[in-house]
Formats: sequence, C-alpha cells, structure tokens
Amino acid sequence: MLLIVAHHYVVNSGLLGILTDAPLTATTVGMVLFGAWGKTGINCFIMITGWFMCKSSFTWQKFLKLYAQIIFYAIIIYGIFCITGHEQFHPITAILKLFPIKSIASGFTSCFLIFYLLIPFINILIQHLDKRQHATLLIVLLLIYTVLPTFPAYHLQFNYVTWFSLIYLIAAYIRYYNGFSGITHKMWGYATILLVLAGSLTVIAMTYGYKLNYIHAFNPYFFISDSNKILALAIAISSFMYFKDLKIPHSRFINAVGATTFGVLLIHANSDTMRQWLWKETVDCMGNFGDSLLFTVGYAIVSVLIIFIVCSGIDWFRGKFIEPHIMKLIENLFSKRQTNTDKIAKAED
Repeated sequence: MLLIVAHHYVVNSGLLGILTDAPLTATTVGMVLFGAWGKTGINCFIMITGWFMCKSSFTWQKFLKLYAQIIFYAIIIYGIFCITGHEQFHPITAILKLFPIKSIASGFTSCFLIFYLLIPFINILIQHLDKRQHATLLIVLLLIYTVLPTFPAYHLQFNYVTWFSLIYLIAAYIRYYNGFSGITHKMWGYATILLVLAGSLTVIAMTYGYKLNYIHAFNPYFFISDSNKILALAIAISSFMYFKDLKIPHSRFINAVGATTFGVLLIHANSDTMRQWLWKETVDCMGNFGDSLLFTVGYAIVSVLIIFIVCSGIDWFRGKFIEPHIMKLIENLFSKRQTNTDKIAKAED
C-alpha cells in the first residue's frame, strides 16, 4: 500500500506533466522511479486475497463488511468536503455514494467489489481443475493478457475484474500445488531485486527515449504499468513468494496495520476531489518539486509516510469503535431473516 500511495503521489498530482520539462535530470529520474510501483502493489494486494480466499468460504457477511467499509468512507468524506466547501451538496450525488460500483474497466474499488462477488464461482472452477488443467488455463490467459500486451504494437482493452480473477488463479495455483517449489527462498529474493532493477531500467530508458524524441508521448511506466505488464506481474509474484516464506514471528502490530491497508486506499484515493485537495493543495507535490534531489525525494517519502500513518490510524479507529456496531446490525438482520425462513419452513411442514 505504501507503493500505491507513492504511485499516486506522482500520477495524481500533476507531477508527470512538469517532469517532461527536464526528463533526464536526477530529480526527474528519482521521482519517476519513486512512483513506479503502484500497479505492482495492486497485483500483490490481489495475490494476498487469492492466497487466503481460495481455501476460504465466501459469506454475505464478509461481503457486506467490505461494502460497509467502502460506503462509510464514501459518505463521510463526501459530507466533509461538502461542509468545507470543496464540493457542492446534491441529493442525487449523495444517494449514488451508496452504489460504489461504477465501472469494470477502471477504478480499483468498483472492480474489487465485482471481483469479490465472483470469488465463490472461481473457487468452484479451481476445485474442479486438476493441476495440469489449472496450469494450462494460466498459460493461455497469461499469453493473452500479459505477454502480448507488453509489446508496444499490441493493443488490448481489458478490465480489472478479469485481471483480478487471473491474479487470483495464480495465487490459488501456488497455494494448491505449492507452485514454483523448485525455487528457493533466497532465489526469490535475488529475483525480486533483479526484476526491480530491470523495471527501473525500463523507466529510465523510456524517459531517455522521450528526451531524444524517439518517443513522442512521455510514458516512463509503459513496461511496468498497467498491472498486466510482464514486469509488473513478475515483480509481484517474486516479492510475494519471498515474503510468503519469510520467517517473521507473530506480530499484533503487523496484523493491526495490515488490516487497515484497504482503508488507506479508500481514504486517500476516495475521489477526484480528494486527489485535488490532498496532492495539489495540501501536499502540493508540484510546488515542492525542485532541483534538489535530496529535498524533493525526501519530501515525497515523508509525505507518503504521513498519509499512510494518518489513514491507517483513521481506519484502525473505524475498525475498533465503529465497525463492530455495523457488523452487529448486519448479523441481527441475517439472524432475523434466518428465523423467518425457519418459521416459514416449519409452517409448510
């Protein structure tokens, strides 16, 4: 999630627009590298979901818990922006906040909700595939969604719902069949470092190509963004495999912070108004971009850490003091529904 926040620091602040003025200065290269790994972070996020959910049962309580978290921030943040004058209140807009699914092509939250509803059906598919069939399915999908689109001449329109499903299938293959078992933990660590270096070189090369007019559009992230590019996927898989087997003692702190990461995303990437207020007005990323590499990157790092810590703290508070009451209400509704169903069934008997 830190990688995702750092990515938003660069791409949602208008920084990419001013980086074109001096594309090969140390400061520019430093900033494009700083914000290069957001799509890799998204892939890691979905792989973690796949690792746990492929052998877990889907319940409506889990989905409603996720939905409640999303609309909680959508309504609260919209209300705050209306009160502070950053947005103008409109009843229709307020009502639409209750319906967060707006697109299947873009927008993480919308796509993740739809994808989450597909998980029980994907699990049925996984359970009825043998190892060879599962591997063949992955090869076909990766060829279509990853290998071909990595080449500049190949243009593929895809949506995140199907991409998340593919990532889920990869994580499930690793979980079910101990995938990549021939590669040691240390090798995964080296592979991650090498792949990150390779990704960094592509970013610099694309920046250099723009400087020499070989590339007409400034797109330093072509080979690592979007999420389906080979390097974005390879880095996600290698880092996931490394951390999966990393021996870390049980930590309540890590678990507590980890549980807030989705909330961090929901808060800091809530809306266009949030992006304007956060990156362009409050943090003022463009205003704090200068000739000094140390200051510019240092300011970016501190800003990202503060945003992460503040958002994490807010979501911890929500999870500790607000969510239990919401979930109790949901559980009561399900309990009453089950009671009514039992009464009807008994009456029919």
